[in-house]
Amino acid sequence: MCGMPSAESTRASVHEPEPVRPTKEDEVAAAGSELIGGPLGRRALLGSSWWTPVRVIALVAIGMFALGLVQKAPCYNGAWFFGASSQYTHACYSDIPHLYQGRGFADGLVPYFDRLPGDMQYLEYPVLTGVFMEVASWLTPGSGTIQYQEQWYWMVNAGMLMVCASVIAVCVTRTHARRPWDGLLVALAPTAALTATINWDLLAVALTAAAMLMWSRGRSLAFGVLLGLATAAKLYPFLLLGPLLVLCWRAGKWREFAKALGGGIVAWVVVNGPVMLFAFEGWSKFYTFSQERGVDFGSFWLIMAQNSDNPLGTETVNTLATLLMLVCCAGVAALALTAPRRPRFAQLAFLIVAAFILTNKVYSPQYVLWLVPLAALARPKWRDYLIWQACEVAYFLGIWMYLAYTTSGDAHKGLPTDGYHWAIGMHLLGTLYLCVMVVRDILMPERDPVRRSGDDDPSGGVLDGAEDVFVLGPAARSRQQDAVRFDGPPVEWGKQGASGGSL
Repeated sequence: MCGMPSAESTRASVHEPEPVRPTKEDEVAAAGSELIGGPLGRRALLGSSWWTPVRVIALVAIGMFALGLVQKAPCYNGAWFFGASSQYTHACYSDIPHLYQGRGFADGLVPYFDRLPGDMQYLEYPVLTGVFMEVASWLTPGSGTIQYQEQWYWMVNAGMLMVCASVIAVCVTRTHARRPWDGLLVALAPTAALTATINWDLLAVALTAAAMLMWSRGRSLAFGVLLGLATAAKLYPFLLLGPLLVLCWRAGKWREFAKALGGGIVAWVVVNGPVMLFAFEGWSKFYTFSQERGVDFGSFWLIMAQNSDNPLGTETVNTLATLLMLVCCAGVAALALTAPRRPRFAQLAFLIVAAFILTNKVYSPQYVLWLVPLAALARPKWRDYLIWQACEVAYFLGIWMYLAYTTSGDAHKGLPTDGYHWAIGMHLLGTLYLCVMVVRDILMPERDPVRRSGDDDPSGGVLDGAEDVFVLGPAARSRQQDAVRFDGPPVEWGKQGASGGSL
């Protein structure tokens, strides 16, 4: 017994590097930590308390979600029901209470199967989101005034969406094992609190975050299944398969990609197949509506249309937006195959979703939720993250003030068209700024906060530390020269030695 080392002198494991502390490497995080007593000292005992990073971040996420509910209080208490512009002047609009009656849930109509009486003949949401909406309607009392029922419906949905918000925060916290505190970027995101209950996007975001966690653990099939479910709730998650394809191509991980793709297809078909088979017209409404929808809020296409005497038609915009997106996809693929070091999966996932948002003909304020977890994984740097969030908060306020202006009649309360264009510009520039920072990290890996801490691709799963088998451009020539110059084993990028190696 006397030969046993003491607890004070024993490290957890020489093979398990210490978690990265943001307050040691991020000046903004260090400054912000002064609100709770300052950075952790070098003698702090980590992992010895109930207050683990996952639990702390989950509770913070729930607290921020609750603040978002408080922000909606003026609308809950009347602005949704009385007066057109008050819900905009209070910046508390939500689709959820309005669609309870507008999409037939108050009347017990079955989504996709029963035709709606208004202009929208069928529910214009993907199937899994429709199921989410229907389940919430089952939990809503069918008696009382319509205002009472809509208030209940919003509260039920808010409770279900809060679970989704917690899942997102936990999944991001656990995806980068050595960087759990990066989850605070998600939990404290002001735009997440402001937009969480505008619509049902958090369902797809939660499934996508869970899929990213599964991929980081090397569970390709589970990743595919969850991504397929996410795509059954919202269209954008399928875009992640593009970056994954080129990364697996570069690393020669075709089997893992095939498992992910197969799992995604099966999951999507299982959800959509029955509705597609028995109610095809209702099922297809989401896709036809997306095509027929004209230029709408938040896009640079709207700025062009409102400043043109002869605006482009919907079909022309659809074609041009598709071409722009294809150009962006080609650019991301080229970046993935020619970068000096294989990009991290989260970096390319962020870039491809951001490209879709920037080129799309509509940008609803809740779409920022798609990027929040991806941004936290792709560029965990508080300064850049907060710059982007500030731009998105400006847009959040801008769109509601613009709608207040257009619905207040001769009073013109709110933001005129030119002011709204500046708000759109803030959103576009903020997103582009973060994209530039991510691209810079890819081209200069030494600037990447994640790799600077000694990791390669902690969200990459089987890609983490894998050897390249297919590279293009200067990176390929450099690899060939290294193969000639050295006879030893290949360099394992980002692998940390037993001595610690954290910068």
